[in-house]
Amino acid sequence: MGRVNRPILSESQQIELEKLFKESTNHSVRKRCQTILLKAEGRHSKDVGSIVGMSNVSVNSWLKRYKSEGIAGLYIKPGRGRKPLIDRNMDEESILEAVKQHRQKVSTAKAEWEASSEKKVSKSTFKRFLKNLVDDINA
Repeated sequence: MGRVNRPILSESQQIELEKLFKESTNHSVRKRCQTILLKAEGRHSKDVGSIVGMSNVSVNSWLKRYKSEGIAGLYIKPGRGRKPLIDRNMDEESILEAVKQHRQKVSTAKAEWEASSEKKVSKSTFKRFLKNLVDDINA
């Protein structure tokens, strides 16, 4: 095999990674911490990848990101993924107003909200938003 791209970790970095690996509630972050710790032991990327369940390319990508950004680089950056169709901060009031006017007909409230906001969502998305809203209010 080729040379090993081994990060040189200070004692504080080692402790911080081990603590995050043991205590993080985010599985992906724990897996990335384990990746960096295994690479610091001098293991090859393919070996580390088989242990943590990712490809050697991903192992090297996360190692590169850790070297450039530190612990913060092991988290997913905001702005990734599909954006929500209904923004809670902007749309909550108008949706509640539409539902208050048409308590018995969710489809009518949805249609009224869509006309006023110029957004289109499915019935299930609208109901899911209302259910999450009720769950947050009741909590």
